[in-house]
Amino acid sequence: MDNKIYDYIGIGVGPFNLGLACLLDPIKELDGVFLDKKENFNWHAGMLLQDTTLQIPFLADLVTLADPTSSFSFLNYIKEQGRIYSFYIKENFLLLRNEYNLYCKWAIEKLKNIEFNTSVDQIFYSDEEQCYIVTTSCTQTNNTKIYKSKKLIFGTGTSPFIPACCKDLKDKIIHSSQYLDQKEELQTKKSITVLGSGQSAAEIYNDLLQEIDSKGYQLNWITRSARFFPLEYTKLTLEMTSPDYVDYFFSLPSQKRDQMNKEQKNLYKGINSDLINTIYDTLYTKSLMTKIDVSLRTNSELKKIVHNAVKNTFELEVHQVEQDKYYKHSTEAVVLATGYNYKMPDFVNGITSRIKWDTKNRFDVNRNYSIDVNDSEIFVQNAELHTHGFVTPDLGMACYRNSFIIKGLTGKDYYPIESRIAFQQFNVLAEEEIQIQESAIAQ
Repeated sequence: MDNKIYDYIGIGVGPFNLGLACLLDPIKELDGVFLDKKENFNWHAGMLLQDTTLQIPFLADLVTLADPTSSFSFLNYIKEQGRIYSFYIKENFLLLRNEYNLYCKWAIEKLKNIEFNTSVDQIFYSDEEQCYIVTTSCTQTNNTKIYKSKKLIFGTGTSPFIPACCKDLKDKIIHSSQYLDQKEELQTKKSITVLGSGQSAAEIYNDLLQEIDSKGYQLNWITRSARFFPLEYTKLTLEMTSPDYVDYFFSLPSQKRDQMNKEQKNLYKGINSDLINTIYDTLYTKSLMTKIDVSLRTNSELKKIVHNAVKNTFELEVHQVEQDKYYKHSTEAVVLATGYNYKMPDFVNGITSRIKWDTKNRFDVNRNYSIDVNDSEIFVQNAELHTHGFVTPDLGMACYRNSFIIKGLTGKDYYPIESRIAFQQFNVLAEEEIQIQESAIAQ
């Protein structure tokens, strides 16, 4: 065992911890390492479709909103690639998803403290050494290596969500995270059904729609949402992706926050309006030239699914919630665009007593994104939806969160943290508040 004690260890290397690694790189007084069990970085590889973009502008890269002068900025990347004028002329500042993935890989090549093929198996705390002991294994050799660190940052990300009724068939059904790998096989089927309500479902439906006439398959889209919700993207709504709103949301009671998260899904899980229109236009255009077999069903919740081995089809039982009627649906292939959810890492089992938990056994995340009882040792990335709100998975707020985490690691505002940027005010000030009785008397 190496007796070196790191200042920090980051576990998981997705965009959030990668951005943290980039922002920590110039801070020479800190020494740390980032560990990831994957072989390399490849962000949502199953959904790297040719023309799909992020839904945020390029300024929301790994570093710029914390440090516009950073050498890890997207603009520096695109300049090094010799494409900055092409990007400028393109006049579409929403990054292609493929280009964002390449940009992240470029940043990783510039960092010296990221170790892939490293699975974190166990963590416990040493009172004697006043540090965390992190036991890892190499995913290629199975060799064990032990690290020591004063602080930890969990960035293990989310896992594909499989509805309960589909779990027995998960080896036969495709999740959107596997889409590109399975696309060629999918298109040999006579009928394909996409289940889901968000951007991934729309992107997959649109992609399969392009060749529906030449391939001759039936293409269905089923969603339990009341309609194909567009992502709300007006500027006053975007002010809710701000430090002001995080402060406001965090101050609310836990029950109210949970309720709001259910009601605000169209703020971060909707579909790009242009994509919705593109799908309609494609349906219209193709239907002029030939009969296409398509179906789009809303208000439809999947209740049961079985595989018919004789017909090699999936038989779905679906509930039309507004009519309160059930109907059957048969298809040869199913694509679950059902999103992702946070999975508690097994390695936390050894340090549960050092972590704060809420009444639902979730991380009780502090305002500074720490979860430990001392409010200063263990930080999380993208695990605080229930405490910090719908901006949690937003790449545009990553630099803000990372600035908080770096303050927790260094003890100072290394990157200035904005406190108020919105024109609107979300909370009632103490001096404004009146009692209901007083209001009634005044009337």
